[in-house]
Formats: sequence, C-alpha cells, structure tokens
Amino acid sequence: MLVTARGVTVITSPEKRLSGSGRTAAMCLAIPGQIVEITDELNRLAKVDVAGVQRTVNIGLLDVDGAGVGPGDWVLIHVGFAISQVDEEEARATRELLERMGADYEQELEELKASVIE
Repeated sequence: MLVTARGVTVITSPEKRLSGSGRTAAMCLAIPGQIVEITDELNRLAKVDVAGVQRTVNIGLLDVDGAGVGPGDWVLIHVGFAISQVDEEEARATRELLERMGADYEQELEELKASVIE
C-alpha cells in the first residue's frame, strides 16, 4: 500500500495481525536516497546514497517516457529498486518521518547495508 501524508510517501505491506498478540507485523519501507552516479547504463544501475550508505539500485522502473533519472535526483527505494522520483524536500520529509519510526527505519538501513546488487 502506498501511503501519502503531507507530501511524505511510505510504502507499507498489507497489515497482518500476529496471532494472539494483538500486534501487527512490521511494514516494508521505501526509503529516500540521492543518485550519486549511473554505474551501468545498459542495465540501468545507479549508485545511490541513503543516509550515508551507498548502494547500487536498479533505476529502470523510472524510465517511463524516456526521461529517466540521473545523478543528483532523489528517489524512493524499495528492495533494490528506485520506485518513484521525489524532490529534495519530499525526500528530507520522508527521511525525518522514517527516523521518528525508530527501529523499523534502523532495520531497513541495516538491510540496505547488507544488500548487494552488482
């Protein structure tokens, strides 16, 4: 599900109840990052900086209408793919929102650090 509030976009998974606990399962997040460089034009891979962590992500989903994205652009990243282009203001607002979420955001950053797309 795509949730947008006050210009902030967060991707969440369908809510699931944990049996007997009354709690809901964790959500999947789309986190903002800035494209540093295109590393593989043919395969549409780019190095993206997310809160100081640089990883390679696929930007091919944003090639609609031939425009695409490039160095300096801000994108939302989910499971190794740039899924949406955002402006810098929205990227910063999204990151602030995610930072306030605490553990879920920290876990997402740890998973990003561990991920490798080459």
